[in-house]
Amino acid sequence: MGDDSEWMKLPVDQKCEHKLWKARLSGYEEALKIFQKIKDEKSPEWSKFLGLIKKLVTDSNAVVQLKGLEAALVYVENAHVAGKTTGEVVSGVVSKVFNQPKAKAKELGIEICLMYIEIEKGEAVQEELLKGLDNKNPKIVVACIETLRKALSEFGSKIILLKPIIKVLPKLFESREKAVRDEAKLIAVEIYRWIRDALRPPLQNINSVQLKELEEEWVKLPTGAPKPSRFLRSQQELEAKLEQQQSAGGDAEGGGDDGDEVPQIDAYELLEAVEILSKLPKDFYDKIEAKKWQERKEALEAVEVLVKNPKLEAGDYADLVKALKKVVGKDTNVMLVALAAKCLTGLAVGLRKKFGQYAGHVVPTILEKFKEKKPQVVQALQEAIDAIFLTTTLQNISEDVLAVMDNKNPTIKQQTSLFIARSFRHCTASTLPKSLLKPFCAALLKHINDSAPEVRDAAFEALGTALKVVGEKAVNPFLADVDKLKLDKIKECSEKVELVHGKKAGLAADKKESKPVPGRTATSGAAGDKDTKDISAPKPGPLKKAPTTKAGGPPKKGKPAAPGGTGSAGTKNKKGPETKEIVEPELSIEVCEEKASAVLPATCIQLLDSSNWKERLACMEEFQKAVELMDRTEMPCQALVRMLAKKPGWKETNFQVMQMKLHIVALIAQKGNFSKTSAQIVLDGLVDKIGDVKCGNNAKEAMTAIAEACMLPWTAEQVMSMAFSQKNPKNQSETLNWLSNAIKEFGFSGLNVKAFISNVKTALAATNPAVRTSAITLLGVMYLYVGPSLRMFFEDEKPALLSQIDAEFEKMQGQSPPAPTRGISKHSISGTDEGEDGDEPDEVGTDVVDLLPRTEISDKITSELVSKISDKNWKIRKEGLDEVAGIINEAKFIQPNIGELPTALKGRLNDSNKILVQQTLNILQQLAVAMGPNIKQHVKNLGIPIITVLGDSKNNVRAAALATVNAWAEQTGMKEWLEGEDLSEELKKENPFLRQELLGWLAEKLPTLRSTPTDLILCVPHLYSCLEDRNGDVRKKAQDALPFFMMHLGYEKMAKATGKLKPTSKDQVLAMLEKAKANMPAKPAASAKASSKPMGGSAPAKFQPSSAPVEDSVSSTVEPKPDPKKAKALGVSSKAKSAQGKKVPSKTSLKEDEDKSGPIFIVVPNGKEQRIKDEKGLKVLKWNFTTPRDEYIEQLKTQMSSCVAKWLQDEMFHSDFQHHNKALAVMVDHLESEKEGVIGCLDLILKWLTLRFFDTNTSVLMKALEYLKLLFTLLSEEEYHLTENEASSFIPYLILKVGEPKDVIRKDVRAILNRMCLVYPASKMFPFIMEGTKSKNSKQRAECLEELGCLVESYGMNVCQPTPGKALKEIAIHIGDRDNAVRNAALNTIVTVYNVHGDQVFKLIGTLSEKDMSMLEERIKRSAKRPSAAPIKQVEEKPPRTQSINSNANMLRKGPAEDMSSKLNQARSMSGHPEAAQMVRREFQLDLDEIENDNSTVRCEMPELVQHKLDDIFEPVLIPEPKIRAVSPHFDDMHSNTASTINFIISQVASGDINTSIQALTQIDEVLRQEDKAEAMSGHIDQFLIATFMQLRLIYNTHMADEKLEKDEIIKLYSCIIGNMISLFQIESLAREASTGVLKDLMHGLITLMLDSRIEDLEEGQQVIRSVNLLVVKVLEKSDQTNILSALLVLLQDSLLATASSPKFSELVMKCLWRMVRLLPDTINSINLDRILLDIHIFMKVFPKEKLKQCKSEFPIRTLKTLLHTLCKLKGPKILDHLTMIDNKNESELEAHLCRMMKHSMDQTGSKSDKETEKGASRIDEKSSKAKVNDFLAEIFKKIGSKENTKEGLAELYEYKKKYSDADIEPFLKNSSQFFQSYVERGLRVIEMEREGKGRIPASSGISPQTEVSCMPAPTSTVSSIGNTNGEEVGPSVYLERLKILRQRCGLDNTKQDERPPLTSLLSKPAVPPVASSTDMLHSKLSQLRESREQHQHSDLDSNQTHSSGSVTTSSSSTANIDDLKKRLERIKSSRK
Repeated sequence: MGDDSEWMKLPVDQKCEHKLWKARLSGYEEALKIFQKIKDEKSPEWSKFLGLIKKLVTDSNAVVQLKGLEAALVYVENAHVAGKTTGEVVSGVVSKVFNQPKAKAKELGIEICLMYIEIEKGEAVQEELLKGLDNKNPKIVVACIETLRKALSEFGSKIILLKPIIKVLPKLFESREKAVRDEAKLIAVEIYRWIRDALRPPLQNINSVQLKELEEEWVKLPTGAPKPSRFLRSQQELEAKLEQQQSAGGDAEGGGDDGDEVPQIDAYELLEAVEILSKLPKDFYDKIEAKKWQERKEALEAVEVLVKNPKLEAGDYADLVKALKKVVGKDTNVMLVALAAKCLTGLAVGLRKKFGQYAGHVVPTILEKFKEKKPQVVQALQEAIDAIFLTTTLQNISEDVLAVMDNKNPTIKQQTSLFIARSFRHCTASTLPKSLLKPFCAALLKHINDSAPEVRDAAFEALGTALKVVGEKAVNPFLADVDKLKLDKIKECSEKVELVHGKKAGLAADKKESKPVPGRTATSGAAGDKDTKDISAPKPGPLKKAPTTKAGGPPKKGKPAAPGGTGSAGTKNKKGPETKEIVEPELSIEVCEEKASAVLPATCIQLLDSSNWKERLACMEEFQKAVELMDRTEMPCQALVRMLAKKPGWKETNFQVMQMKLHIVALIAQKGNFSKTSAQIVLDGLVDKIGDVKCGNNAKEAMTAIAEACMLPWTAEQVMSMAFSQKNPKNQSETLNWLSNAIKEFGFSGLNVKAFISNVKTALAATNPAVRTSAITLLGVMYLYVGPSLRMFFEDEKPALLSQIDAEFEKMQGQSPPAPTRGISKHSISGTDEGEDGDEPDEVGTDVVDLLPRTEISDKITSELVSKISDKNWKIRKEGLDEVAGIINEAKFIQPNIGELPTALKGRLNDSNKILVQQTLNILQQLAVAMGPNIKQHVKNLGIPIITVLGDSKNNVRAAALATVNAWAEQTGMKEWLEGEDLSEELKKENPFLRQELLGWLAEKLPTLRSTPTDLILCVPHLYSCLEDRNGDVRKKAQDALPFFMMHLGYEKMAKATGKLKPTSKDQVLAMLEKAKANMPAKPAASAKASSKPMGGSAPAKFQPSSAPVEDSVSSTVEPKPDPKKAKALGVSSKAKSAQGKKVPSKTSLKEDEDKSGPIFIVVPNGKEQRIKDEKGLKVLKWNFTTPRDEYIEQLKTQMSSCVAKWLQDEMFHSDFQHHNKALAVMVDHLESEKEGVIGCLDLILKWLTLRFFDTNTSVLMKALEYLKLLFTLLSEEEYHLTENEASSFIPYLILKVGEPKDVIRKDVRAILNRMCLVYPASKMFPFIMEGTKSKNSKQRAECLEELGCLVESYGMNVCQPTPGKALKEIAIHIGDRDNAVRNAALNTIVTVYNVHGDQVFKLIGTLSEKDMSMLEERIKRSAKRPSAAPIKQVEEKPPRTQSINSNANMLRKGPAEDMSSKLNQARSMSGHPEAAQMVRREFQLDLDEIENDNSTVRCEMPELVQHKLDDIFEPVLIPEPKIRAVSPHFDDMHSNTASTINFIISQVASGDINTSIQALTQIDEVLRQEDKAEAMSGHIDQFLIATFMQLRLIYNTHMADEKLEKDEIIKLYSCIIGNMISLFQIESLAREASTGVLKDLMHGLITLMLDSRIEDLEEGQQVIRSVNLLVVKVLEKSDQTNILSALLVLLQDSLLATASSPKFSELVMKCLWRMVRLLPDTINSINLDRILLDIHIFMKVFPKEKLKQCKSEFPIRTLKTLLHTLCKLKGPKILDHLTMIDNKNESELEAHLCRMMKHSMDQTGSKSDKETEKGASRIDEKSSKAKVNDFLAEIFKKIGSKENTKEGLAELYEYKKKYSDADIEPFLKNSSQFFQSYVERGLRVIEMEREGKGRIPASSGISPQTEVSCMPAPTSTVSSIGNTNGEEVGPSVYLERLKILRQRCGLDNTKQDERPPLTSLLSKPAVPPVASSTDMLHSKLSQLRESREQHQHSDLDSNQTHSSGSVTTSSSSTANIDDLKKRLERIKSSRK
């Protein structure tokens, strides 16, 4: 029992894992009880047991296991987190529970599995169960099958995936175990219950006995559709609903719903695809061509066997199809034809949609083969063509079918009609649009009049089917001319159709009936549509139209305004009047006279041909009156015009008579029923007169009237042909002008472009310029309607003409064609047009392109050409492609039939020669343009291969492919591309280029689609895999495309598709989907599409009419605003035709623009007060939430509606963030101009901005913060005070953002909080910020604490609310926070309070833990500030604080600052007053003037200075330094080894006080020498090195020049520095942290030190230089090799560029480089070669070879060559791969150089040259032969001897001596006189002095030497480092700076010297003494400092001194200033002594 008591005491989880089974049993029982008690499924308790669940089910003890299973079941059922355990638990159940003998265990196991399925983990469970089927233990297999069966039975086939189960069924039926076979039988029966016959094909090969048994079982099953009895958690509500229905006694609807869902399974989907191409007999292609038919038969039989597989794997079947097609078309043996047809059937059935691309080739062949009479052949062909039809759409094969319809052979006609009939049955009203129906009906109508009865019957059947499918309304217009008998026959056939094809036809019928009943559309329409899609194998055709029928059906009744509405009515009467007009016979002149005399006065007729013009005029007047009074029906138009044409007719000489005559013609045409016959009588005369000056206008009027009566197309054609058959150019040009106007008035529909183009071409060739101009104008008008394709016809015109045409087109660009104003009234012609066009853009639109003459080029695509294109030799292939390009170019526009060309071109798309690939792409681009929309049929076989090319590795090939794809898509639209699996297959390929290009393309194209492509969903899984692609670009593109996929598929579908992903991926993808949901664009509405299309009539005409109804269904949900306007516009009149598409949007946008002009905020009197009242009275929700719920947003919207402009509100509450950005931009613009409005709506604006804080989009947040800054600035200017309501609903949310991870945002928020203190009391802000410190976000806590510190510092203790004690206690809690930043912030805040309040702080914070207290004391001690005596006034504080934050916070936070009390204080209490008040010691608060005048004062203060031991170390000028000494006592304790301490010490390294610096250095040395502490320096290395080389510079420039300083001190400092550095560079990990820029400056400093002659003169100087030498070697070896190499190269470049740099300096840099070269073999692998080569490239750019050769020394060029040579030797040819960072490699000298080297090294491998080079490089070249030297020197001495060149000679000699120090010039001097010798020596000395002097003056100081000398004694001016480009170190400026800083620190202002406060504030705390500034690489830390200094210097010095060469004491104030300062400083010095 002792044992028992042991485990009884254990907690549950330990019991459950105990080794004693009793203990475990007890543990499991307790766990079960716990599980049953937890009520909340999301309780954290559940997570504690996650790890146990697997143990519960896999326990080794059977009894215990049972209990465990019970507990596990309860857990899975109730725990929210249970899903995480699915995989392990279910696999445990399968392996350890299903093999248990106890039935109870198995039952519980199955229950657990089903429970997992219920909690949405079906796929994981199914996966484990399927794995279990492979287990060797039959018990487990049986249990797994049983579980699957139960799951299927309960959850249904939607949840349980049947495909994988069916796949393993045959294997289960073959099992040796009877139990397994029986269980398999049961599950097969269950599956059959769900999917019925779809299960037969997969099981056809099982044992026949088993199959028979199954059949028997299947028969017994009930026929009703099964329903799931158990639901997933997410569907439980549905279950509840179902139960309610059942209890109500009818589950009809529920059943209906499910009934819909169940028969979705398609047997085809359940099958495995078989790959057959590889299994074809090897000799198949030879055999199929064999002469013996038996061999051909064998080949076909082999194929037949293979294609019997019900599902075939996709592949390239082009050759096989081609072979079979040849047999069908050409084989003489009919038996083989039938066999080949069967093979094609098999292929089509097995491949389904994937066969679609071959359909176009095969259909014509099969249809033509129907001439065979043998029934077996006919039957085989019928089966083949039916199967093929199902793989494509009617649209795609319509052209081929229609072409065969005209065949003379009656059998072919009959079979084609029958095929059409069968095809129609598969269509729905949406997939058989008018545009498709029209040509078919036209062809079939010819057949119903055929002589052969079988042809007629077939045609009747086809028409009947069409009638059945789309309804009478759609077909009747085409049957207008059919007599009643035939019409009845068609209707009779239509009724029969239903019986033939019950189900589908039924559906169609159902659909048709549902049309008139508006109520039912929604349900039946939608359901019908859905079913049709599921059942009919062909995918519904052009999807664009689908919604039209659905939504457009019934509403047409409601609003006849929709253009389609006028359709059918108009169409009928179109035929009527037109036929009458055409038919009017030509009357003889006698008849005409008779008819005319009946209506005209007798005198009138008699006087018609009078010779007196006045009588003729009178006669015309009477004629006109008579016509005006006549009634339309009675007017004999032809007779009247014949009278007018009677002699003298159109030859009338008197213009008045002629004008009347023409006017009468116009009247007759307008008032009578004017026929074309009448028109022909007049037109000739009219054309003749159109050019007449006096009668022209009347002639035009008459023509327009005729055009209105007889329609423009016909009139225009007549007029044009007449005008161009005569010679008068005036008539021609005026005719063209009339036509231009007429087209604008009548619109373009029906015009014959071809005829016009030939006439226009004639006109363009005319000699008369007026004719040409008119022709060009006409072209411009046509361009409006036809679009850019018009230009193609005129490409071969002369360039001058072409440029005129282009200019005209340019003018028209962007204009939309005007709405037609004429041609409407008569015969409702336009109405009918509209009807025709309602659904099909035949008249206009795309068909403008169809009017273009197309050439047939198939005969030019010969087999020779095709074989050329596929030749092995690329040159021949290229020739072939050139030929093709030529053919297409010549033809301009081609017919779609291009023979074998597609296959040939497809082959070239993967040509190994990329040039040919590009050429092929160009050809395909041409092809698209030339073929126009007909290119559609080639999308599958040619378009998709172009997409494959997008995966090419070459950029230019991809670009060409993309251009080609776009050119195709422009012609075809996107539907063709997205149908079928082809596109998704491309996306599946894991080629990053292909994926990113394709996704980019889809992202561009999808937004423009109005309807959803069905097969788009197939791309989604691959899109998801792209989201997780290895390649970043692919991921980005996939994310960009996501919203556009979602726009079409909807979020639900997309989210559902994530089900198949791994759990980790799924979460990521779902998160991205959420993001995309927010950015999802609205679906484009119709008119948007029209206007987005390129200019040209085709676009609007094509899309506008058909889209009107779509718009209602789609866009009304998305964009409610413009909809009613559009609907109205569309309904105004049917004349709005093609113009409409463009006009409407422009109107609405105009309106919007007008709206936007007003104010955006409307001032509502007392609005804000009322809102506050409402909130107080709880009438509205209080603005308080953790995340904004919808009701808050709605409430804000309502409140805003009264006081914010409507359009702005729409932007503000839009779902897309870009609109929010727009809104903010507008608000910023209106801020100043609408101050009142802003203040009136302030509460609402702030609330809206809080909503923006919850957005995830950074750009909106940044913009919002920007706006807030401006807003609060404005409010403080207006002296506005925030109300409590505004503050409480805004500040808490703003404070949330202070914890953002992005620095920029935090900074902005702090700035806003700071500005808010000006409009809201700080004491009230305090509690809000205090609340912010309680956040979970550590960044937020830290920032809030800092902010509290700032408030206390700025406003004193009064801000602490509720009391200082309570506030401080809360702040002090955070000293113990686990986050370092929070601890620091809390400490700093309390230190700030300490500085204001003194020791009282300790009372206020109460008791703290020992650790916290010691930290605080430590920090206070270190901050070492005295509490300020003066109380702080709020008012004074505000402005400086505001300013300081903005201008400097950023810079000074980063820099190593001298006063390191805390980063906070640097950042915040920076400029001006706060420092004076708190930080500056009293002794420095004195005025310079006082120091001067009253020495006693100074003496009083001195004792305190003496304590600092200043006088013996310190040069008096550096007065700022004591400030640091004040802190000195506390800085040696490094216990709390924080970053700030190190920063502090490092900042002292650069101190101007030698002792301070030495002390700091020794501390750092201590740290560096102890291995365990050295790590603390990590992260501070650059900072430390910067401080060090600044100190080196300070010594070099200042200390060394100061005679008062002991040189021993300097040597001591030097040795400290060098010792420190050596310690540092021995620790490799730290040494590697040094960055390039810093290393460059360090090396610069060290080399300068080595060359410092002043050091050599000191006794220990040599030792220093030796140590420096050692240090340099360490630096070279230990630091990051890339960085140091890079630094040396930059340094060498700089030293060669700097004129003042000594050659010795460059030489030492090069020696360092040589050392690096020697190290290279060991270090090459750790070097980033790309960066080094970039540096060398830049070097070579600055110093091209020629420039280097001009250098006095040859070392630079040799050094460079050696370096490159070594790199080449080590890396070999791979070196060329490292040029990635160089932008344009081709222009780089480096690349050429490397290539030469590589070539050279290849040529002479192993030559000794390299060793020699190395040796040669490391010593001076001794080989320069003696002779050469002598000649050279002789030349120099000659120059010295001559008068003119003496100076030049001496300079050369000096250079020579310097270069070759060991050269002997003695012999040359010996021969000369003593005077000459001394002259030479003196000259050399002078040059040396000059040079050395110059060397010490910085390169760009901008101060002339004289000035410098006169300003101060020369020694003091010794140089800055050589490469330094800032002139800071020059005398006066240094003093001026120091004094400024001195004054600044003493709290005095510097305004006298400088009017720029920001600059002085920048300098208020320089990070290091002003002398030492780094060169270019000091990062941003000091750049501001330097700039400001340069500005001071230049402003103070340059302006006066640079130009004052010599005369220093210019009258300018600046110089006076300097002198004044110098005097003051002298006085201070003397007084000190």
